[in-house]
Amino acid sequence: MQRLPRGAGVVARGLTPVLLGEVARLARQRGLTLLVAGDGRAALALRAGLHMPDRRESAALLPFLLARRTAPGRLALSMAAHGGQRGAARARRLKPDCLFLSPLFPTRSHPGAPALGALRWARLARGLPAPCMALGGITPARLGAVPRSAAGVAAIGGLAL
Repeated sequence: MQRLPRGAGVVARGLTPVLLGEVARLARQRGLTLLVAGDGRAALALRAGLHMPDRRESAALLPFLLARRTAPGRLALSMAAHGGQRGAARARRLKPDCLFLSPLFPTRSHPGAPALGALRWARLARGLPAPCMALGGITPARLGAVPRSAAGVAAIGGLAL
């Protein structure tokens, strides 16, 4: 997290409450946006955003959405989108701030998953109701091949230096 520029985002998933609290403290200190994956209650307790995985329900989603409605612009919501119509319909209903559309390229985190490729990624992104972050197989060498329509890039480990 120390190398991320101010304003960058971090999605925290699968962390113990103690470690999640420490990540939240570091994110605030560094001026980073923290998104807690799949747990609206933890996101609210940490005054963080919520990231909704594509194939898993998020706990305490309703309280998070209600809090988000009463504090516009303060609680970020992101969602994973893997090219399916179900995810697109869900995004239209929930109106996230951004979507993570993946996988753009072949990726080590999901070996064997078919990559969308730049043209298909861009076509799918055009049909989605929120800005799309490119995710999947992002490395420094591939940054030039990311569609220009991408709102940004995201990586699990491919940008670690």
